[in-house]
Amino acid sequence: MGAVDLLPPIPNPGKIFCIGHNYEEHRVETGRPKSAYPAVFVRFAESQVAHDHAAWVPEASTEVDFEGELAVVIGRGGRRIPRGRALDHVAGYSCYNDISARDWQRHTSQFTPGKNFPRTGSFGPWIVTADEIPDPQALELTTRLNGQMMQHATTGQMIFPVAEIIEYLSAFTVLSPGDVIASGTPGGVGARRDPQVFMKSGDVVEVEISSIATLRNTMTPEPS
Repeated sequence: MGAVDLLPPIPNPGKIFCIGHNYEEHRVETGRPKSAYPAVFVRFAESQVAHDHAAWVPEASTEVDFEGELAVVIGRGGRRIPRGRALDHVAGYSCYNDISARDWQRHTSQFTPGKNFPRTGSFGPWIVTADEIPDPQALELTTRLNGQMMQHATTGQMIFPVAEIIEYLSAFTVLSPGDVIASGTPGGVGARRDPQVFMKSGDVVEVEISSIATLRNTMTPEPS
């Protein structure tokens, strides 16, 4: 059998929601105030890249950072989904690397430009169905850069757990099958290290989540 060339598990989701500052360690390292509600921004489907494909170092950025995250894929849509039934709407889980151009992210108070350069939303390798992961808050997440551990946390450390995120998102919009939620990154991002660590061409970045897989990409310059 020949080699399989993977795509993002959901190549063209209607909506990709990203949750910001959803681990206390990351909230503290960024200096963000506590909030009663999740911080939400969006990523475009065209920005995604698959496992073992080259992710791009944007030509316009000198501060390209990693963000390992648990991805949640909606299987049954709905509006105003109560927290107690929210996980019934999940098709499964995957790994996500919300690769961020920090300099562009800081242009204004809005994150969107720094989160949507082409081939910076790494997603995969596959989806593990929800029946295999009865508790999404009992997983271990590790991000490695060139084999060195940069982030390590359990999903139980999320400020807003998956069920609460689904409840909140569905309160203001309809969730549809195939929608993706990147549920936030732990502390240890490159921009908050001393000295700072930003990714460059040739770097290999991995996001490993227990019971799911390891998502891997090699950073490559964005074509001119």
